[in-house]
Amino acid sequence: MLFAIPIGGGIPAGVVLAQSKGIGWLAMTILYFISDVALAFVFEPLMIVMGHLAKRFQFLAQFMANLKETTNKTIAGYGPNPGPFLLVLIAFGVDPMTGRAAALAQGHSFLSGWAVAIIGDMFFFGVVMVSTIWLNSILGDGTWTAIIIMVLMLGIPALVRRFKKVNI
Repeated sequence: MLFAIPIGGGIPAGVVLAQSKGIGWLAMTILYFISDVALAFVFEPLMIVMGHLAKRFQFLAQFMANLKETTNKTIAGYGPNPGPFLLVLIAFGVDPMTGRAAALAQGHSFLSGWAVAIIGDMFFFGVVMVSTIWLNSILGDGTWTAIIIMVLMLGIPALVRRFKKVNI
């Protein structure tokens, strides 16, 4: 269930929990993939419903416009027409929902859009899973492992952004 949490913090905790229950890396990967597919089937209809409701309610229309602007700003950092590889990187660097939104903005269908989003998210899962398993083998304490990995997941991107700002 921790893999179903749509933020990255569920990954280290889920990996530690799965390991403590004797679930190997391959089974974890399959479970995480299933959670991504489930996310696609939940999130896609929500996007469609929000689009229809935005036609009737001004505050939702404004919300959708702001979301589209934010997505366009995310995409702009990768060039005017990012291809599938860059869309995978967006999903890797942000989250699968943003990856799908970026793919939709580039005209990708449900299947191809979610494919690039899930591929990016699975790469992210792989990096975090391997890091968590490695650190847990050193520390032997799942709680501290999950905390350290979550701090690194939040801290490293913030440091990279700060470093980029300073050097621009």
